[in-house]
Amino acid sequence: MKKIYLIGIGPGNPDYLTLQAINTMKKVDVFFILEKGERKGFKEFIKIRKEILERYLDRGTYRVVSAKIPERKKNRKSYKEGVKTWRQQKAEVITELIEDKMKDSEIGAFLIWGDPSLYDGHLEILQHILKEGAVNFEYKVIPGITSIQVLAAMHKIPLNRIGESIVITTGRKVKEYAPAEITNTVVLLDTYSAFKHFKDSDIDIYWGGYLGSKDEILLSGRLRDIIEDLKKLRSKAKREKGWLMDTYILRR
Repeated sequence: MKKIYLIGIGPGNPDYLTLQAINTMKKVDVFFILEKGERKGFKEFIKIRKEILERYLDRGTYRVVSAKIPERKKNRKSYKEGVKTWRQQKAEVITELIEDKMKDSEIGAFLIWGDPSLYDGHLEILQHILKEGAVNFEYKVIPGITSIQVLAAMHKIPLNRIGESIVITTGRKVKEYAPAEITNTVVLLDTYSAFKHFKDSDIDIYWGGYLGSKDEILLSGRLRDIIEDLKKLRSKAKREKGWLMDTYILRR
């Protein structure tokens, strides 16, 4: 039977791959790379994946198959419906890859940014494909280091303090929180600069951009004191690099 691995590769630094991830990669016959579009950030993610393969694997021991997937179209009426439709489109592409680009008993893999279980849809997509019965395969998840772990390490802070909980959310959702609800809140996928909603509160921020890469940027302090510097830093990074992936912790 065909087998698929979802391998967490961390947030961009090849040094963050686990031994389990590297040893699993050595078993793989075909790596699938999904191309989302022509935007610079997408191209860089693909380049890093290929560099990881070249660094840890011998040439000629595997093959790479690329496929284009549609970019997600925003659904103004329902965010969840928009994501659901996009994932169904991805599922169709992945089904064809597994069905047509793998031989029986071969092993395929997707290199997942960060960890496959944290704000990544591939695990649910594989489960959907199996439920639909279009193609049959086994699958396994190999965990990866997340940008959250890297952020805490770079700022030399624990994710939580004694007796406190941690909330992990997105820029879209954190705007719904009242300042009093913020204790240790990790924010991912923030295209909204949602931290601005807490600028008048007694809250600290630990921010990082391009974590784990050579372009890594860090900033921390009392939010009200550094918010203008942070906004300028984010704008400059987007302008110079063409894209920005950042993570931050809001802490009271």
